[in-house]
Amino acid sequence: MENPRGRVLTVDIDTPSAVVEVAAAFNCARCAAGKGCGAGLFGGGRQRRHIEAHITAGIDVREGDEVSIELAPRHLLNAALIVYGIPLGGALLGAVVAYSLGLGDLYAAIAGLAGIGAGIAIAHRRAARDQCQFTPTIVARLGHARY
Repeated sequence: MENPRGRVLTVDIDTPSAVVEVAAAFNCARCAAGKGCGAGLFGGGRQRRHIEAHITAGIDVREGDEVSIELAPRHLLNAALIVYGIPLGGALLGAVVAYSLGLGDLYAAIAGLAGIGAGIAIAHRRAARDQCQFTPTIVARLGHARY
């Protein structure tokens, strides 16, 4: 997938970060061919979204510049593991515990649902704690602001 592009709205030199306007639905070759992952199905069309992004050292960014942003692949994998892995692990653990205690199918299903709920709560806390890891980074300035 190609890195999303956006337009810088504001720059905070102290942090260093910027607010970038990007399209809510990102285009990639697989999406264009109709074979994408489905991430854009619920995006609501071609809406614009404002996100905060870190600025990579050595890149001079000004308001109005067109930039390329990315989320490091390592961080993207961590996000997927938190969002999907922890609730799934909770569901499996709940069902396994119920079966190992010989409680039957109904209680295993209930324990699995309780495990999903606990996994979602843990994932929510973990994602809030690691929020700075999941902030995108401006990796290139593609066009200069016109004044």
